[in-house]
Amino acid sequence: MSERLDSSRLASLPAAVRRPAFDRVALKRGIVHLGLGAFARAHLAAINDDALDAGEAMDWGITGVSLRHADVRDALEPQQGLYALTLRDAAGTRVRVIGSVLEVLVAPEEPGAVLERIASAATRIVSLTVTEKGYYHDPATRALRFDHPDIVHDLSHPEAPRSAIGFLVHGLARRRADGAPPLTLLSLDNLPANGDTLHGLVIAFAERVSSGLARWIERDCRFPNSMVDRIVPRTVAADLAQAEAALGGVHDAGAVVAEPFLAWAVEDRFASGRPDWRAGGAQFVARAEPFEKLKLRLLNGAHSAIAYLGVQAGWDTVDRAVAQPALARFIDALLRDEVAPTVAAELPGFDLAAYRAQLLQRFANPALAHRCAQIAMDGSQKLPQRWLGTVRERLAAGAPIEHLVLALAAWCTHLRGHDEAGRSYPLDDPLAAPLAALQAAAMARPTAQERAAIFVRFAPVFGDLADAQGLVAPLARALDALASQGVAATLEKFTQ
Repeated sequence: MSERLDSSRLASLPAAVRRPAFDRVALKRGIVHLGLGAFARAHLAAINDDALDAGEAMDWGITGVSLRHADVRDALEPQQGLYALTLRDAAGTRVRVIGSVLEVLVAPEEPGAVLERIASAATRIVSLTVTEKGYYHDPATRALRFDHPDIVHDLSHPEAPRSAIGFLVHGLARRRADGAPPLTLLSLDNLPANGDTLHGLVIAFAERVSSGLARWIERDCRFPNSMVDRIVPRTVAADLAQAEAALGGVHDAGAVVAEPFLAWAVEDRFASGRPDWRAGGAQFVARAEPFEKLKLRLLNGAHSAIAYLGVQAGWDTVDRAVAQPALARFIDALLRDEVAPTVAAELPGFDLAAYRAQLLQRFANPALAHRCAQIAMDGSQKLPQRWLGTVRERLAAGAPIEHLVLALAAWCTHLRGHDEAGRSYPLDDPLAAPLAALQAAAMARPTAQERAAIFVRFAPVFGDLADAQGLVAPLARALDALASQGVAATLEKFTQ
């Protein structure tokens, strides 16, 4: 049985493994992070370690919170919060041990402890990576879904919430009652204006609890917008084995893998101070919106296009998909001709061509093996911000949307639950049942034009695009091409 990673093993790890340079014994809790999955551990915690290594004050340790499952707590608790981060690309690997996570709580098991941490005067930032669906909002309108069972539960069970929004508001209520200082609530999720979105949802929930609480949050708390960027695939058994080998035979149940590239643009609006995350590569900016739009529309938008086309064609990982010359040409043209023009004006002087080329290099990284099926999850929550904002702007300008619409047709096709070879996959989406019904209703129609019209009228995703001129006809052509010719042949014709 291998030895388990913990603080007693740090000194004996191989010399090539980077270790925390700060004194973990002196580190105190100052950040509560909701949703301590692989991304947060490869991004926020790594940047926080860099700040602490650079001499940041020892009061920015992280309390991680798992909102659903105990697996992260069970992996990290025996390791005193330590885990290895492997940065991997075609040139090789670099391994470091991350040390700023001090504890992990499982919300369903210890809701009172989570609320206490949020309410604690020592906590100055509560950050989130709970994915788009974790905000319990309508992606098309950004309104809180008060009909969702978890939100209904949380309004009547302040001592044991289920949702991130419920924990935040009820924790803030305790904080206000205790006279604790104001708090920064910092979203790191891929949402447009993620801080503003979080602010609106928190205030909407708080108004149902107490108008005085809502006014206090509005006046004293801060919700900076931010853009985060690092590709972090799901950890698999081979990654754990590689981490153990790099650690000299020491087992790490919480290891994560990421690409070397990292970016974080965050608005410098904090209620009670912040670490100097610039040491880890963060940028503090006046407005994050241009960076958010760049990342959501180019990186995330391209990722989703690769995912849905890749799943249908049987190209199981992103690198394998973009190794297909026709798909690589398609993605390049999608970004160059249809997406980049919608962000260029907000980023004067920014080299979009170089950014696009860098994205294609990152997608081609064979060392990550980022599965298309993982990226294809939760499409109903992702598409409104990744594609449909661009579609709206292009239609309003009378500009072509043929590439965007082919990606959209691949998502519509994805809803059938099997690929071109007939291999089945689960439809992993919070709206899985209505989406399956949507697909069935569309397929019952005799023409592609009628099928496209049914998809576009699905308001939870398309919102006001149901009435948009110029969307149904190209979507019908794309649906017909994928159905009659398949992904590979359609892409070849598209990019000749």
